[in-house]
Amino acid sequence: MYRQGAVGALLDIYEHAISDLKKVIEDIPDNALTIIINTQTTDENCKSIQTILSHVVSSGYEYATSIHNLKGYNIIRPDKTFHLTIQEYLEDLTNVFTYTENIFKEIRDNELEQFDNSLKIKTAWGQGYDIEQMTEHAIIHILRHKRQIDKIKRSELK
Repeated sequence: MYRQGAVGALLDIYEHAISDLKKVIEDIPDNALTIIINTQTTDENCKSIQTILSHVVSSGYEYATSIHNLKGYNIIRPDKTFHLTIQEYLEDLTNVFTYTENIFKEIRDNELEQFDNSLKIKTAWGQGYDIEQMTEHAIIHILRHKRQIDKIKRSELK
């Protein structure tokens, strides 16, 4: 069953991406979460599966909160947390989607695209995104880190 309209399509695709990530991580042993996989990186979000997943969840909340605040709200996303079990990350991923889905209850299809740069979301990395672009970024972010974790599983966690 598909949701209706352009908003529905974005939510369906986002939910599918999160579901695919959950399938990739569900069989990772808890003791593998904190293993430092990349000793060379200076990116604290990519040192272990734990840091990657905490980053993914935190970013998901950030994207949804930014979209929500575009409508004049001033909420702060939940703090980044680090867990010691895959089950907690599976629950976090479910919760971040539910959070996003609830925020999108106020979004209409005609609000997704915004051509006036002054009305776009200013990202932490300096770009201006409309709601559609921010949501597409959120989807791709999940897919990129799913790929990253899948590669780690295949090469490091045999």
